Amino acid sequence: MKLKTAAWSVIGLAFFALALQAAEEKKEAPKQSGLDRFKQLAGEWSGKMSHEGQAIDATVTYKVTSNGTAVVETLGPGSEHEMVTVIHQDGDKLALTHYCALGNQPHMKADANADGNKFAFDFVSASNLKSDKDMHMHSVTYTFVDKDTLKADWTHYQDGKKAGTASFEMKRKR
Repeated sequence: MKLKTAAWSVIGLAFFALALQAAEEKKEAPKQSGLDRFKQLAGEWSGKMSHEGQAIDATVTYKVTSNGTAVVETLGPGSEHEMVTVIHQDGDKLALTHYCALGNQPHMKADANADGNKFAFDFVSASNLKSDKDMHMHSVTYTFVDKDTLKADWTHYQDGKKAGTASFEMKRKR
């Protein structure tokens, strides 16, 4: 009788071990958070900005800061039109504040999980904006083309409606 009980115990443990192994194999790789995608941009990028039919050379840097809780994007570092955008997690959203050369600071939010490759930020509010009719950046969509290619499409508003776009296509500097 003891031998039968022991055999069933061994069989039970074997099935339990197999079930654990199967569960481990079924686990998907954890999904990357939206902020993690932006953290991977750390470094220098160069490319072109298209604005009103003109292609202009562009440089952008990304830096992870604040103990990994924010990413600082610097457009045109060192130039007279340098602008900074800070991206961070805000609950289940990503938030950004764009410190614009226009002198205002639009705040935008995007779905933090989006499709993983595209993050569409939309206007929420702005500081130093006298009226929503004043010119301001109203949205930006970042598209992660591959690990070394990033697109950013910015839309600005004036008089309460779309007034133009600026599109960046950047490559990671090696």
